[in-house]
Amino acid sequence: MPITAKRYSACMALVRILVDGYSLLHSWPELAEGLPRHSEAARDALVEMLTHYQDACGTPVTIFFDGRGARRTKPKNTSGKSVEVLFSNAGQTADDLIERAAVRFQPYGEVLVVTDDFAERDTVSGFGGSVASCGNFIAMIQNALANLTENLNNHNRSERNKFFRSR
Repeated sequence: MPITAKRYSACMALVRILVDGYSLLHSWPELAEGLPRHSEAARDALVEMLTHYQDACGTPVTIFFDGRGARRTKPKNTSGKSVEVLFSNAGQTADDLIERAAVRFQPYGEVLVVTDDFAERDTVSGFGGSVASCGNFIAMIQNALANLTENLNNHNRSERNKFFRSR
């Protein structure tokens, strides 16, 4: 159960989900299995998975990575329509960016911060933000994608039955 008293369903009404990218990668060994956790390929696999989750739920996601040591040159920040990837600059951490974003989004509604960093979760929940452990968030992603698959299968079955009845 997340640190906060709230329990979230697979898809919840949030303004934005803020994800500590490396924390989530380290908690999800099945994702990008066999790849170094700080590799570009592992980060890309995480971004792809969170894009699928965002497609299923509709809640915008921002993924934060520590920029130092990510590769020889600082990776570029990328933004899609609803999934944003940000790297910290020298002298700051992904945690710094997450805290700042969580505070800035508060006036617009509830934001969920995903991390296994206990200090980060305490800081965010201390100013009223919602937090989830990486394990709970992984379960939320898996539930949302399973629900999406089930809904698509039901829809396709229904449409197929309509087609065959009309013949």
